[in-house]
Amino acid sequence: MGLFDDDFYSTKVPRRQLRRSSDNNLRWQGSRRRPGWSTLQVSLVSSILSAVVAVLLYSLITGLPSASREAGVSGVAHAGGDPYDRISTAAAKVAPAVVSILNHSEAGEEEDPERAALGSGVIFKKDKGKAYIITNTHVISGAENLEIVTSDGDSRKAKIIGQDSINDIAVLEVDDKGIDAVIDIGDSKKLRAGETVIAVGNPLGLGGTLTSGIVSYTSRMIPISLSQDGIYDWEQEVIQTDAAINEGNSGGALVDLNGRLIGINTMKISDTGVEGLGFAIPINEVMRTVDDLLLYGKVVRPYLGVYTLDLNNPYAEITEEQRKELKLPNHVTEGVIVLEAHGPAKEAGLKLNDVITQFDKQPITSTLELRRYLYENKKIGEDLEVTYYRDGEPRTVTVKLTDKPSETEIEAEEAEK
Repeated sequence: MGLFDDDFYSTKVPRRQLRRSSDNNLRWQGSRRRPGWSTLQVSLVSSILSAVVAVLLYSLITGLPSASREAGVSGVAHAGGDPYDRISTAAAKVAPAVVSILNHSEAGEEEDPERAALGSGVIFKKDKGKAYIITNTHVISGAENLEIVTSDGDSRKAKIIGQDSINDIAVLEVDDKGIDAVIDIGDSKKLRAGETVIAVGNPLGLGGTLTSGIVSYTSRMIPISLSQDGIYDWEQEVIQTDAAINEGNSGGALVDLNGRLIGINTMKISDTGVEGLGFAIPINEVMRTVDDLLLYGKVVRPYLGVYTLDLNNPYAEITEEQRKELKLPNHVTEGVIVLEAHGPAKEAGLKLNDVITQFDKQPITSTLELRRYLYENKKIGEDLEVTYYRDGEPRTVTVKLTDKPSETEIEAEEAEK
């Protein structure tokens, strides 16, 4: 009896075949005289076929050309075909250009590294004795004393050249003595879903760490809260990747297999049951911000000068009593409430509890739409027609937009109050 109840896997000849052979010798004699293959021949052919099938399956699964196509006459495959070799090569090229950033704002005068906030940065330029580093604005937030540590352990003080909280990008400057590596800038518009990428940074203080993954989505729009109050008031275009990104990776490099910078790691989604959701700001967007920061110390945007609250924000709903105070007509259900007015808005007469509903006769239903309209449709020096409600009555005012102040200028204005 074989492995199963029938004789399919049995090495014994079935009794019915033995009986048939004895009853009809002439019929089976011919087949018995036919020469069969030896065990050695069968094994040899089986081994060759198995090898061919294995090579074809490997090529199909990995997407790499088979050795027979790449090897040529010599039978040796081209170097660099192994994706793991490419990851190692790219990492070795990129690592010297990625630095650790210590923000000593909480450490005080003692500058205790154990108490410093950690982040990462990327050296992208050297000029006139200075090296320039890209990082995230939230990495250097509240900085009083910034320190960068290179891949070889060299530590030096860093100066902030400019920062932009909306795009979450900042540029630092350090002395370039001993710094030789500058990262190559890639093109994030050429990214494809499924492409292998590498994240290099300083997660949890473990400098020089690299993780690999794929591009999960090339251009994802995610809502963010600029004031970190849980109310979404902007949208950020990001590259989604499943490469592991942890605390301290922010500001670090996301690179392709050629070692070219294609994104700046900025955040991850951390929640129960959530894995592989990391995000990086596309390098094409980053460099537009960087160019402004190098030239002006800030990003040049038209500035209206209002702090607002969405009239129908589900995360910060106004009460019935507050709505009565606004004296809005029943048909006005969308718009933004002015909480503070500065600069052009203040000069034009806008004030607390005005409800903005239109820009240039285009509906404005949220703070996100307000910012998007300004940044995508208006320029510095242009006029903006603002329609708003005050004490239940519709009004219109023309505001001349100015240059948006830098973060430092805004903070100084707030401090004077």
